[in-house]
Amino acid sequence: MKRARRRERAASLRAAFFAACIVLGSAGLFVSAIHGQRASAADSQANVISVDVDGTIDAGMAHRIEGAIDQAKSSGAQAVLLRIATNGGSVDDANAIKDALEGAGIKTIAFVPDRAWSAGALIALVCDKIVMAPGSSMGATLPIELGPSGETPVDAKMIAAIRSEMESLAEQHHRDPQIAAGMVDPNVVIPGLKKKGDILSLTPAEAMAHHFIDGVSSNDEGALAIAGIKDAPVVAYAPTLGEQIAQWASDPLISGLLLSIGFLGLWIELQTRYFIAGIIAVLAFGLFFGAHIIAGASTAVIVGLFVLGVLGLLFELHILPGHGVGGIIGSLLIMTSIVLAFGAAYWLLGVGVMAGALVVSIVVFIILLRWLPESALFKRLAFASAQSTTEGYVAAPTLSHLVGRVGTSLSQLRPAGFASIDGQRYEVQTEGDFIPAQTAIRVDHVAGSKIFVKRA
Repeated sequence: MKRARRRERAASLRAAFFAACIVLGSAGLFVSAIHGQRASAADSQANVISVDVDGTIDAGMAHRIEGAIDQAKSSGAQAVLLRIATNGGSVDDANAIKDALEGAGIKTIAFVPDRAWSAGALIALVCDKIVMAPGSSMGATLPIELGPSGETPVDAKMIAAIRSEMESLAEQHHRDPQIAAGMVDPNVVIPGLKKKGDILSLTPAEAMAHHFIDGVSSNDEGALAIAGIKDAPVVAYAPTLGEQIAQWASDPLISGLLLSIGFLGLWIELQTRYFIAGIIAVLAFGLFFGAHIIAGASTAVIVGLFVLGVLGLLFELHILPGHGVGGIIGSLLIMTSIVLAFGAAYWLLGVGVMAGALVVSIVVFIILLRWLPESALFKRLAFASAQSTTEGYVAAPTLSHLVGRVGTSLSQLRPAGFASIDGQRYEVQTEGDFIPAQTAIRVDHVAGSKIFVKRA
């Protein structure tokens, strides 16, 4: 009994340690994220800070531009040059970028070497100067929603709100507000440029003809010259190491891989409790959430939901087993936190990535259960030398006489543990069922030295 209690205490300590690793690991990554957000990308003085606005407009992009603005202010730069090459992204994050640029207190120049569509056009309109490269385009700002059926236009209320914002930005910088409205609203008609039902996208020639941009250039130097800045050194905004790691780890494919490793490690740890799988799971989940925190899509609250979910699973396994409440609530909290970590605008992507990660981890877990006992590595680890009676080895006594006997579980059987049968203490196991301590059990069958039991 004392040994069983010591085993239970050890199991509880391991569970507490596992939960503490998750909390501390997540907290450490969050602190690192905050440090990365506050770190300066460069200490050198520069006259112009350039930043690439490429890929999807998301919270990470908003963070990148805010960092470039901070660097420009701290280095005494006279302007920020935004190289815009994007198909668009989240409207909320584009508005965050707009607010940052409007409050920058420094000259901003939008250079479009490729395309500035959707949210990219909104960002360009915020800037003091707009320069397009030959062959580029700007516009197509009709907002859309991502749903189970694919991309669909938003309702008229949202279109009207974005249209008014685009018109206001155009007026503020002395550009034609009707053209800005035509990029958003299909009902706007501009004679010779746009008919009803179309969404406006401008070429450099069209934009120049309607005085919507300040010039056309094929390189940064020409764009700066059009904006009135000549012979100024240009320093590219350099993301911090944390931001570079976050950009890599927040990619949907890498995020799915990290989640698969995390789920697999978590399941193996709950089965074996040897720390190694648990530590790997902590690192995988920590990198996943840390990357999305640095990218700006996740928050400490979302990480807290995940930690509460893991604690719910541990509560189900170690404190109040067999009831299912802790396990169900914990699983829901874990899945919810993972979906929310991708950002509210990308919840559907989060569902898809999480579902894929669950399928992959389940398949790998099943393969490991079947392959590991027969693997060469496992056999090398097993003791395989012969043990003959001439060398003093004695075969273990048969335990078949225990079949049908009734006893009491001394520890939790999950599925293995200890039980008292006929006043003797035996190591027993179930066929996979969970049996709490101090529960009546019956020996179902014996296979060699293994005793298989069921509830009495």
